[in-house]
Amino acid sequence: MSQIPGKKLNGTTAQSQDLVPCPTCGRCFAQDVLLRHDPIRKKVFNKKRKPFSSLKQRLQGTDITTVKKQPPQKVSLKLKHVLCLLLFPLQKQPGKKSNWRQHHEDFINTIRSAKQVTKALKEGHPLPPPPPPSINLDYIQCPHCSRRFNEAAAERHIKFCEEQAARRAFAAKTT
Repeated sequence: MSQIPGKKLNGTTAQSQDLVPCPTCGRCFAQDVLLRHDPIRKKVFNKKRKPFSSLKQRLQGTDITTVKKQPPQKVSLKLKHVLCLLLFPLQKQPGKKSNWRQHHEDFINTIRSAKQVTKALKEGHPLPPPPPPSINLDYIQCPHCSRRFNEAAAERHIKFCEEQAARRAFAAKTT
């Protein structure tokens, strides 16, 4: 019910009627309205609203199912330490050798050659020759196109490149 000045409420004007503030929310109401407001306020403001999930709303009506994340289980620090030692032993794995020194030297050489180019551009001298490309020994070379890839990409690429090479060979025979 709105409180418009000059509008009659139960035979009296809104200005002449005594308004009482709600002790909780501070809004002002007539005494009889305040009695109705109190239980409604308690019912509305004591409920905890469920957080809105736009993901659920977007997926509603589709075949995609939502996966509920399990809350992380609390594990004692000693157990965590034991698990870490089991999963990640302190000794190095024999399969891969670290080549950080080679990566570092390649980086330093790249910086040096970039400085030489910048200096040549400033002074107007001809540009120095580009540095030779560094070969990453961790990469696998494709036998068909001689490009190099990491292990996962090499698996996919070599299959693809083999098919492409066979198509090119077949197309060359037919034309």
